[in-house]
Amino acid sequence: MAKSSTTMKLTSSTILILFFLFLSPNYSNCEELFSRKLGKKEMGLKREKLSHLHFYFHDIVSGRKPTVEHVAHSAVTNSSATAFGMVAIMDDPLTVGPSMSSQIVGRAQGMYASADLTNLGLLMVFNFAFTHGKFNGSTLSVLGRNAVFSAVREMPVVGGSGVFRFARGYAQARTHDLNLKNGDAVVEYNVYVFHY
Repeated sequence: MAKSSTTMKLTSSTILILFFLFLSPNYSNCEELFSRKLGKKEMGLKREKLSHLHFYFHDIVSGRKPTVEHVAHSAVTNSSATAFGMVAIMDDPLTVGPSMSSQIVGRAQGMYASADLTNLGLLMVFNFAFTHGKFNGSTLSVLGRNAVFSAVREMPVVGGSGVFRFARGYAQARTHDLNLKNGDAVVEYNVYVFHY
């Protein structure tokens, strides 16, 4: 009985060793398991193109149905000239023209925070989520600084989804209308984006 048990152990050990010897060449380079190079054709990517999008962003702070909610502030926000530390979440409509009655083409969804102690400068982190036309269901992601009182502000487009996979570019913002009494704003956007 002891001899049979020893033979069984040797056989099991031999099988395991042979198993790992035959498989080890396939797993010798762990980097290959983690990542690999792909060609554009494998991903179904065609020729890269440059698109220009133009629309208006409606940041509605006042009224019964605001599209922005202030969700956080710091100990100095209320005493700061720049509202430093204020964080807001937004779901702002995007329209073809400056009027809210014009065609809605999407939403600007994300957040902004007052991140400058001396000048009004917002950290903007949001997606343009398109709901109309050939870009319906696609998004562009923006991350950057918005110096609110500059005539033209430029923020990077850092990515996208749908039609805008692998997107890169920039968004230029110009204030079209700002109501200093209630904080409502209409901002004109020109977005230039490379995508496939």
